Amino acid sequence: MLKSDFSHVRVWVFDLDHTLYPPDRGLFSQIEGLMTDYVARTLNVDEVEANRLRDHYWELHGTTLAGLMAEHGLDPDPFLAAVHDIDFSVLSPNPALAAAIDALPGRKVVYTNGTRPYAHDVLRALGLSGIFDAVYGVEHAGYKPKPAQAAFEAVFALDGLAPAQGAFFEDSIRNLAVPHALGMRTVHVAPQPDPQSFIHHHTSNLTAFLSQLV
Repeated sequence: MLKSDFSHVRVWVFDLDHTLYPPDRGLFSQIEGLMTDYVARTLNVDEVEANRLRDHYWELHGTTLAGLMAEHGLDPDPFLAAVHDIDFSVLSPNPALAAAIDALPGRKVVYTNGTRPYAHDVLRALGLSGIFDAVYGVEHAGYKPKPAQAAFEAVFALDGLAPAQGAFFEDSIRNLAVPHALGMRTVHVAPQPDPQSFIHHHTSNLTAFLSQLV
């Protein structure tokens, strides 16, 4: 029974983008466009090269920001402020998801590679404000992004989270490997499943999945 697989969970950790809302809302496409513009202006390259560099940084360093910091010594805060200056009206409140998360026993946490202020903007647009006990962004991991193990360890230590008592919900497959290795129950939130050994469960409907756990 699905519920029994989570009977030990005391802390529920959720990624933000494409986990608490579906990717077809187009929110992240706005961010990607702003990141491309920022890379092009900062490195004085054209749009094609800026997009290539974004992909390169994502693959090698985990995020565009991490690559810019590692290879160009970029100050992270102006970058993060610029790329999160977006239109949140593409999101709409999801009262069913709010109720499902609120009903979970224990602490509820958001951990994103974005920033805490950005996460609060997203949660507000989704009608999820006030449901989570803590919200952590990349700044809380010293700007180290998921999937780096040091990033997870920094945030979990800050929260006082014991991984063996936690569950992690995430759309990005590669961001589930470390939580699994640390002893967390892992849930892949995506339209299609992926047969990775470090994924315990998959769901394409987070609200329906959570509703089975209470």
